[in-house]
Amino acid sequence: MHELILGGQKSGKSRAAESRAARWLQADGREALLIATALAADVEMRERIARHRRERAARVPGLVTIEEPRELAEALRRHCAAQRLVVVDCLTLWLTQLAMPPPGAGVGESEPASAIGPLLLVLREVPGPVVLVSNEIGFGVAPPSAEARRFVDALGLLHQALAEVCARVTLMVAGCELRVKETR
Repeated sequence: MHELILGGQKSGKSRAAESRAARWLQADGREALLIATALAADVEMRERIARHRRERAARVPGLVTIEEPRELAEALRRHCAAQRLVVVDCLTLWLTQLAMPPPGAGVGESEPASAIGPLLLVLREVPGPVVLVSNEIGFGVAPPSAEARRFVDALGLLHQALAEVCARVTLMVAGCELRVKETR
């Protein structure tokens, strides 16, 4: 069963996903993998990534982390397995880096829409559960720039498409889980 966990920054999204992985790992023969999408393009981001890795390892022993900032569909195809829960954290960074790669990242811009179709296709095909984490940023005022408005639109459309594919959608608010959708 796939799950989409949405929420604002520091709402508890990642912790909720990690708790899913910790519960999954309690059964014999199971594995858990986190696909981190952040690019370490500056000092602060490198430090943040290192801190997240340390804290995650302490909270969820056995949760293996790999980094894949761009080729997410291929990473899911490669790593999903019936006995492995895969957490993707986070789709907001993934989509941002496709549309607006950070300076010095060594990659060019790509059209986010071209990556969404393959992601949805893979999610329909892969064995094993996938937990997707993303920021819900569409609650606020429309951004002042056309580029930012296009991004907010693209992320909202991605969330809608993922909600169709996922059996469960959870919204995190102040560390509290609100079940938006659950299909059994």
